[in-house]
Amino acid sequence: MGFSLNLSAEQFLPYYQGIVKNIQVVSWDGKTLRFPANILRPYVLNSGIKGDFVLEYDMNNKFSGIRKLEADNSGGGQGVSYKV
Repeated sequence: MGFSLNLSAEQFLPYYQGIVKNIQVVSWDGKTLRFPANILRPYVLNSGIKGDFVLEYDMNNKFSGIRKLEADNSGGGQGVSYKV
């Protein structure tokens, strides 16, 4: 399930501090996703957190990881694609 996120450091601070435990987003296909905010910690920068992410699940639909997609602008003007 993929989604985009763009939060400033100030907006993400309550999540980072553990005051707010879960993040709720809408996936690219319109589904509401809710997950623990702490899984985003590796992707937090001084400016906050911004990017496209994919939640990964195992065969039992149990959360197994999260990946940040990296923009690949080498398409020669053909738009932006993403490295997985």
